[in-house]
Amino acid sequence: MGGGQDRNAGPDTPREDDQEAGVMSAKPILGQTAEIAGPKKAFLIPKPEVAASMVKRAKRPLLVVGSNAGKIRTKDGDLIDFAIRALKTGKVTVVATGHLIKEFRDRNAGGVHSMHLMNLGDRLRDPDWKGLGGEGPYDLAVFVGFPYYMEWLVLSGLKSFAQDLRTMSLDNSYQPNASWSLGAMLEDDWEEVLDVIVSNIEEGA
Repeated sequence: MGGGQDRNAGPDTPREDDQEAGVMSAKPILGQTAEIAGPKKAFLIPKPEVAASMVKRAKRPLLVVGSNAGKIRTKDGDLIDFAIRALKTGKVTVVATGHLIKEFRDRNAGGVHSMHLMNLGDRLRDPDWKGLGGEGPYDLAVFVGFPYYMEWLVLSGLKSFAQDLRTMSLDNSYQPNASWSLGAMLEDDWEEVLDVIVSNIEEGA
């Protein structure tokens, strides 16, 4: 699943601990026709346990939930339920974009933040921003439940202007502008992968 990539030193080179975690270089799979993401492209996540491990190792992980979350099926309901499970571990800060905050409140999920996606993208690239709760900047931002083009755009900005922030896409299409991406997969496989990820985050929480 991984192709070779120059590992020489430079700001775009993945860190050694990321390579040891099993993150492999992504093949040049285009997310949309004629798309050009630049020389730096996302690494494919080889298995869901690796994604969960990266979230658990992060000091300040942020889960960003997109407007499609209520329409996407998971083993425990939909992506909103997936996010609530992650929130309950106490390991992840969750921010709902668009109209989604009402969905979380209707399910009695407290502690969820709300912010427009483009505003959040601007905040995440601000080195002086202390986060949604004022507890410090985030070191990992995980995106899920977005229309492809919106996620692509925000991740492109973060790749260029927030180079200290690691990003991950858990959507079932390859997002070249993320640091890591699950890549393209069938919906049934994606449902299973998401369940493994959140179950592993729950372990030891």
